Amino acid sequence: MNFFAGIDVGSTYTKAIVLDESGAIAGRGIQATGFKLDAAAEATLAVALDETGASRDDVRYIASTGYGRNQVSFRDVQATDLTAQSWGTRHLFPNTSTVLDVGGQTMKAIRLDESGAVRSFRLNDKCAAGTGAFLEKTARYLGYPIREIGPLVEFAKDPVPISGVCAVFAESEVINHVSNGAQPADIMHGAMESLVERSVRLMKRVQMEPEFTLVGGIMRFPTMVRIMGEQLGEEVNVPPEDMVQFTGAIGAAILARKRLEKLAA
Repeated sequence: MNFFAGIDVGSTYTKAIVLDESGAIAGRGIQATGFKLDAAAEATLAVALDETGASRDDVRYIASTGYGRNQVSFRDVQATDLTAQSWGTRHLFPNTSTVLDVGGQTMKAIRLDESGAVRSFRLNDKCAAGTGAFLEKTARYLGYPIREIGPLVEFAKDPVPISGVCAVFAESEVINHVSNGAQPADIMHGAMESLVERSVRLMKRVQMEPEFTLVGGIMRFPTMVRIMGEQLGEEVNVPPEDMVQFTGAIGAAILARKRLEKLAA
């Protein structure tokens, strides 16, 4: 059987998806990107292939995406984050019009047209307060590992506001709340609300319309998704389980499959 692979080299994690001939997901892999981007891509693809039981020789075409896509030496084709996300989200949710992608270091709002092509997009500024890194930094300051962000925030009873537009100023607010006796869960909930407010402002800049699809590692936290839905006043799509992190890689793999089909025609 022939397989097709998509590799998303993100600033924090590298993800790989392997599709079979029918276009079904046959394997996936994820690991921290680190500073050796090509090696991270190679290792993550190997994990995905192990899950399929296939060998590297069975992979007919490979597409790379993400900020490190140019560093994947063994790619056959590359795609921008925007293109890959449009393909990946429309594959999972065909009626998606607006995509919000919140990763560790970036935030992107993407508006799609009727055909699924990117109509407009906006990126957050360079401040970490608009990315998942802000939540991770807040959790570490409060003494919690990243994996406990989700369970922690579920205990929030009286969320405290965090209005700083800069990560440094926002951190100062966190410190002030701690000194005033605020509970960690309430502080973390306030940090999520702050991130959601920035997300909605970014989405308004692309003239957002439903359906909304939320992707990126931060969307692993149900509270984040709930707050987003409340702010938007709409139902939101979220890929199942940890697939929120794999939509870019899915889109790249779909592109790889279609590109080979086109070349063979």
